[in-house]
Amino acid sequence: MFNNIKSKSVAVLVIASFVQSVVPIVPAMASVIGNEQVLERQSAADSRSTVEAFMNREDVRAQFKSLGVNPDEATQRVAALSDAEVADLAGRIQSSPAGQGLGTIVGAAVLIFIVLLITDLLGFTHVFGFTNKGSANPG
Repeated sequence: MFNNIKSKSVAVLVIASFVQSVVPIVPAMASVIGNEQVLERQSAADSRSTVEAFMNREDVRAQFKSLGVNPDEATQRVAALSDAEVADLAGRIQSSPAGQGLGTIVGAAVLIFIVLLITDLLGFTHVFGFTNKGSANPG
């Protein structure tokens, strides 16, 4: 019985020394972190949270679905972007005007109407029947 305990303790010591020789012990490195590094990490985290909040909005997810893109797959692809790409995307999200959809469409329609009205008044087109024709098309 004493022999069995002795062989087990020798086996444990051999295994421990083998594991210690196989697994390298890396010394810990410590250094001072500068303010720039802290700000970069904080801005990267802020950028990621901005993009994640944008991707989780229901209107954005609905737009992805209407374009035939799985919103969860798009979210995974955005999560795989580098910090610089996420910062660029967050900057675009923050700088784009809010409520761009309907206002842009109405503005474009008004612009097209004005252009057609002016060309109709000058006689270059015949779109509206309520305008007097200009001298460019006498007849």
